[in-house]
Amino acid sequence: MDQLRGTGIALVTPFTPTPDHAVDYVALRRLLDFTIDGGIEYLVINGTTAESPTVTADEKTEILRVVKEHVAGRVPLVYGMGGNDTMGVEAQLQATDLTGIAAILSVSPAYNKPSQQGIIQHYLRVADASPVPVILYNVPGRTSSNMTADTTLRLAQHDNIIGTKEASGNLEQCMVIAARKPNNFLLISGDDLLTVPMISFGAVGVISVLGNAFPERMAQMTRHALSGNFAEASKLLYEFLPLNPLMYEESNPVGVKAILEALGLCSAAARLPLMEASGGLKERIQKLL
Repeated sequence: MDQLRGTGIALVTPFTPTPDHAVDYVALRRLLDFTIDGGIEYLVINGTTAESPTVTADEKTEILRVVKEHVAGRVPLVYGMGGNDTMGVEAQLQATDLTGIAAILSVSPAYNKPSQQGIIQHYLRVADASPVPVILYNVPGRTSSNMTADTTLRLAQHDNIIGTKEASGNLEQCMVIAARKPNNFLLISGDDLLTVPMISFGAVGVISVLGNAFPERMAQMTRHALSGNFAEASKLLYEFLPLNPLMYEESNPVGVKAILEALGLCSAAARLPLMEASGGLKERIQKLL
């Protein structure tokens, strides 16, 4: 799966600033071109950064259609498809046309807080049902349960599970995965600021939030790290240090949408229960920009 090495973008879903916050397909196409022209390696559509819990099934179908049509094979596409109802995810897999999709990114079940064995059995069912390869997604800050290194390594033995997006923030856990994983299993950073250190011990890239707004800089940083030029990669990484905490202060993708609005790429609108960035947050972001 060499096509999924480097910089992937967890693409936001642009909404109109109107009261109904409809999907803004004009802005979506603009973002697709902006990120691809910035030199990223692949796109993740309908991930959690895309506010997938508040995008309807019909909207997801149309977004996927528009993205496939507009990208037209320029970069590989990964599609977000996860949930805390295993049978529900299986049903989604059966109902979704994944033609042309390189892999799905499937987040570990949230809220239920399953045991490690429950997480394993969930993913085995998903992997068996998926017509395309599966990338695990561990983000304990969102799901309230951590997928341990042992669980990830157990799942890495499945032929249809090709990698993991690790956003635990636990570098020791990530190192254990890197040390013991199969050679062809992809360890992907799920935290922009940990990308360079994770690449230093075996990660193959990042699925990035900040890359929505800074695709060229994120892609350059990741390529420098992958080529072993950690000095240059670190210089680019340090430029993100003041901005990155503001991305999550009012939850993701509120912060990065505020940047995208400031850059004239899309509205900062988010769907409830998320809200558009506050005036104070926008002001601090603008000063850093």
